[in-house]
Amino acid sequence: MANLQKNVGSYDRGLRAVIGIIALAIGVAGIAGVGGVGEILGTYGGIVVGIAGGITAFTAVTGFCGAYKLLGVDTCDIGE
Repeated sequence: MANLQKNVGSYDRGLRAVIGIIALAIGVAGIAGVGGVGEILGTYGGIVVGIAGGITAFTAVTGFCGAYKLLGVDTCDIGE
């Protein structure tokens, strides 16, 4: 498995967690056709938003962002 060295700081992780959970909920609502979300997004839109939310939540949990690694960005706090 690849080295998932933390490169996402605590503030960044918290923000990603909130956004990821919201995006996952919107994605599931879109897939399920719940309320107006299902009409706006549709099934495929719900899948895309759900996947984006899952990736965002994954980076919050692990503290690793592949895009940050490619770009050389590191928002980790000192000593983290």
